Amino acid sequence: MMKRLLTTTAAVLALTAGAASAQTIGFSQIGSESGWRAAETTLTKSQAEERGIDLKFSDAQQKQENQIAAIRSFIAQGVDAILLAPVVATGWDSVLEEAKDADIPVVLLDRQVDSSDDLYLTAVGSDLVHEGQVAGEWLVETVAGEDCRVVELQGTTGSSPAIDRKTGFENAIEGHDNIEIVRSQTGDFTRAQGKEVMESFLQAENGGKDICALYAHNDDMAVGAIQAIKEAGLKPGEDILVVSIDAVPDIFAAMAAGEANATVELTPNMAGPAFDALSKFWDSGDAPGKFIQTDSKLYTQADDPQGEYEKRKGLGY
Repeated sequence: MMKRLLTTTAAVLALTAGAASAQTIGFSQIGSESGWRAAETTLTKSQAEERGIDLKFSDAQQKQENQIAAIRSFIAQGVDAILLAPVVATGWDSVLEEAKDADIPVVLLDRQVDSSDDLYLTAVGSDLVHEGQVAGEWLVETVAGEDCRVVELQGTTGSSPAIDRKTGFENAIEGHDNIEIVRSQTGDFTRAQGKEVMESFLQAENGGKDICALYAHNDDMAVGAIQAIKEAGLKPGEDILVVSIDAVPDIFAAMAAGEANATVELTPNMAGPAFDALSKFWDSGDAPGKFIQTDSKLYTQADDPQGEYEKRKGLGY
């Protein structure tokens, strides 16, 4: 009888300890304007579940006022931390002050704000210049000194990803006179525009025979361009090298088919590093740095593209 009582008591204490260590975290997401954003939401929820975190999710539907209301609701509920993917950079001072006054750490995901950095614990994101540089370094290494005429599909004109990914690529090929960007035009980050602009590149460059490589600022434009290359009677991935950025499922399908050569990942798993930073902060009291850079991993045809496609196809891209 006494043994059964002790066993029962130990089990109750274990459950109590587990409940005390569980964390409740609010997540204010911008919305679901893209497949990448949907994948970020899916991975944030799965990361929370794996870690036993009670995640309170709010979809702002692209409206800052909805995000501010969600953060105030999280504060009122007494959450242990808040994740914020801000729809815009400005207008956060007041609500972040409220979170700070309530001793609730805020972690920014994938985008920055213009507020003082003492109003949030840290920000998790990628380095867009670095992404372009990784793509350029791959091309430098792949052509190994051979002459290479490059056409470039830029992202939306004036957007920071378009500017930074172009800068990074140009930095990587600087000093390699064998590589030249001969044509560069926006494809507006869309598959349809990528195809249309690539068709014009092909016409202008001897039916594509004078093009060595395509650099696209995102995978969607690359996938559209691949279709244009095929319709022109050329083999993408062989006659024209294809390197792009994002690492979405469809580019892995193209790589598995031999029609694309490389992609640089913009990981949608920014919650994992955020949860790690919060865990260390709670355990040690030491605040992390103000920016945690995610990896910009390069994937090539040697990295099991079919397997990567299978892993990612259900994430909502």
